[in-house]
Amino acid sequence: MKNNDQMDKIVSLCKRRGFVYPGSEIYGGLANSYEYGPVGVELKKNIIDAWWQYFVRGRPDMVGLDSSIILHPKTWEASGHVAGLTDAMVECKNCHTRTRADHLIEGVLPDMKVEGKSEADLDSIIQEHKIKCPTCGKFDWTPVRKFNLLFETHIGIVPEAQSLVYLRGETAQGIFLAFKNILDSTRVRLPFGVGQTGKSFRNEITKGNFIFRTLEFEQAEIEYFFDPETTNWEELFESWKKDMWKFVTEQLGVKPEHLRWRAHDDAERSFYSKRTEDMEYNFPFGFKELWGLAYRTDYDLTQHMKFSGVDLNYTDPYTNKKFIPHVIEPAVGINRLMAMVMLDAYREEDDRVYLALPPKLAPYKVAVFPLLGNKPLLTEKAKEIYNELKKYFTVAWDDRGNVGKRYYSQDEIGTPFCITVDFDTIEKDGCVTVRDRDTKEQPRIKIEELKSYLNQKII
Repeated sequence: MKNNDQMDKIVSLCKRRGFVYPGSEIYGGLANSYEYGPVGVELKKNIIDAWWQYFVRGRPDMVGLDSSIILHPKTWEASGHVAGLTDAMVECKNCHTRTRADHLIEGVLPDMKVEGKSEADLDSIIQEHKIKCPTCGKFDWTPVRKFNLLFETHIGIVPEAQSLVYLRGETAQGIFLAFKNILDSTRVRLPFGVGQTGKSFRNEITKGNFIFRTLEFEQAEIEYFFDPETTNWEELFESWKKDMWKFVTEQLGVKPEHLRWRAHDDAERSFYSKRTEDMEYNFPFGFKELWGLAYRTDYDLTQHMKFSGVDLNYTDPYTNKKFIPHVIEPAVGINRLMAMVMLDAYREEDDRVYLALPPKLAPYKVAVFPLLGNKPLLTEKAKEIYNELKKYFTVAWDDRGNVGKRYYSQDEIGTPFCITVDFDTIEKDGCVTVRDRDTKEQPRIKIEELKSYLNQKII
């Protein structure tokens, strides 16, 4: 399957089966905006829950946080986002299409490395290779210029007294702002981490690629604080790399051969980072960043202490040593995880399309059918089973059309098991047929054993 075909098929499946819809579609849509439908929101939530369980609840050295989307504007001055969270943009003078300069170049010269290059360098590449506008085909660009990615808004009731604030560009800064409160209100001791999931916003000009890059996105970030004099940062960095890899391959079920690590060079790496690496996934449009890991040193806490005037030092309870902890940051976009999971799980066979999702991630763990939807005897028994299983699992109900079409529908949304109530269930053995999504095997299972059977299968 060609790469562009694969993405087209995933996008079509997402809308057809209720995973992802274009944003504000009845008004003609809103660029780089999407809505998560009934099954999409379940899959996204399952990925978030898996991340939270693995990295926060499942570790003794982690706590959680849910910080505000709108933070004090000085937050973004201190962090460097107001001055530094920028992208280089060009505009076609003929059709006025605006695009990121690096994306324009990468679309024509995919092997050229443009990360970290200046506006002048990007301009030179565009001029040297006479890169044309992908919309109108003309070669007539404005000079490359920078624009800030933070979304501006205002607070206050009276227009003339409103104050400028920003929608957060990342969830991480809320963790740094809450650092002192976490120390004062809990019994955490270094080394420890703070995990957070939530919406972030960036006013990006993107070239699409579905939910890979959007105006608003769900992040899962950790700031892991430690004493650089007693904890070897390089060993800590490697341990996080192993945990991230293990989560993606074992918890999300992604094939290792579709992943790789890529280290940032000096030009690409943020000035405050001592080491940054990206876990990349082989998307249909090439290997792209999935999950970033950065050693941010003590930059953020130092900056916030400087701008706020509040002491953010940590005092070692055993030695009374005061110092600013260093941090290692694993940061991932949940939307990208979801895109990756669906792409990696997509399967085509002669007679069907299905998503081979790990059962614990599947939007519905089981679907329940009566063999015939117009037979009250079958429908009533199937409803009894449906209502009982809903106490323990996410369960779908379907009595439309024939069973084959119902199987096809559930396969496309990745439901691992389908239960069919037939006449033998009522008249003979008290068993139901349980169809396995991946193998298509259909063992007969006693109704009273269904919960136990599914619990063993849904790991």
